[in-house]
Amino acid sequence: MDPRLRPLWFKLRYSRLLRAWLPAAGRRAWIYIRLMRMHRPIGSFLLLWPTLWALWLASQGRPTPKLFAIFVIGVFVMRSAGCIMNDFADRSFDPHVQRTRERPLATREVQVWEAMILFLVLCTMGVILVLLLNRLTQELAIIGAVLVLTYPFMKRYTYLPQPYLGMAFGWGIPMAYAAVTGQVPTVAWLIFIANIIWSTVYDTMYAMVDRRDDIRIGVKSSAILFGDLDRLIIGILQLLLIADLVLVGNHVGMSAVYYVGLGFALLFAVYQQALIRHRNPQRCFQAFMNNNWFGAAVFAGILLHYTFAGGI
Repeated sequence: MDPRLRPLWFKLRYSRLLRAWLPAAGRRAWIYIRLMRMHRPIGSFLLLWPTLWALWLASQGRPTPKLFAIFVIGVFVMRSAGCIMNDFADRSFDPHVQRTRERPLATREVQVWEAMILFLVLCTMGVILVLLLNRLTQELAIIGAVLVLTYPFMKRYTYLPQPYLGMAFGWGIPMAYAAVTGQVPTVAWLIFIANIIWSTVYDTMYAMVDRRDDIRIGVKSSAILFGDLDRLIIGILQLLLIADLVLVGNHVGMSAVYYVGLGFALLFAVYQQALIRHRNPQRCFQAFMNNNWFGAAVFAGILLHYTFAGGI
């Protein structure tokens, strides 16, 4: 081959390889994104809001950039790890549920060993983040890891996996207080209880979507346990949630703007009741999604308090 043509030949050869490789890599990356549920961030937001509530309250509205970054990244990392563990636990159930039958482990687009490697990578990232925090937070993180690992199996043994989800999703609350103040005061546990109630509310709405499939395949949930009383019990829990958040506000001396945020959160709760009125699966899913705005409304009240009223 003419030496002058050799660079052009190599360029053409490797550009073909690149064009063949990139689409395959992109498809594989999309499968892993779906496995981690990164394309559906609602779960991350529902985990993020109570963590931010606690971080702002613990720091009196002035979290350090370092802590803010650690907890936000940690939320997305551990939620992704939890999704992988959930799909691993449910890989024999998901193919029989309409909403979950296209998940990568259910369709076998991903092998179990691949999922476990990705899970370990995410857990390693979580450990690195935790090592940047104080000793008490590191000790609490061990409990949080146990909750994340065990939650996916709860629906096999109890009709109330939703409160357990609240414990797993809310463990960032005592961790945030420990990271900021070096202790976990009473108000942290009040917020933690609020998160357990809230998780039971929105995850029951979520379970109402799959109730028929879950009954058929033998999976347990609060939606099945509550039966025809589901809307009433959800409504009672929503009122208890608002009452708990009022107690939080009173405990730390929040201003009126915080309670305005709670007022908007209450309006979202009323809207969710309207959505689940006829128990239509699509509407129940919309109600579940609407809880993102509930969490945002509470955080907005906290943020506005420390932005405007907190310095008065």
